[in-house]
Amino acid sequence: MSDARPKVAVVGASLDRSKFGNKAVRAFVDQGWEVFPVHPKLTEIEGLRAYPNLASIPEPHLERVSLYVPPEIGIGVLDQIAGKQVDEVWLNPGTESPALLERAEALGLNVIQACSILAVGEHPGKY
Repeated sequence: MSDARPKVAVVGASLDRSKFGNKAVRAFVDQGWEVFPVHPKLTEIEGLRAYPNLASIPEPHLERVSLYVPPEIGIGVLDQIAGKQVDEVWLNPGTESPALLERAEALGLNVIQACSILAVGEHPGKY
């Protein structure tokens, strides 16, 4: 039986509970999402297995990838996103740049520029 919960990769997930990359992991979990934290060096975040990159996530399809990294890192993640089936790419405040947006458009990604924590019905201040 497959897990029908929506799936999200949080790129820039963190152990630091004051950082939005950590708050997002907790907000998505609270809203019933299957969460895949992405961090190049960590193996676990908030009790969930963390993945070094998007390619290592064992799911072919993700409803959402939510970025919490600076644009110069995020632009390098876009090709990984394009290599998976991803419905939406969320650029949280501070993650976007003209070059990143141009590259995302060139790859045909469905980009949403907004706070993904608010979008799932939570407030970052709760975390």
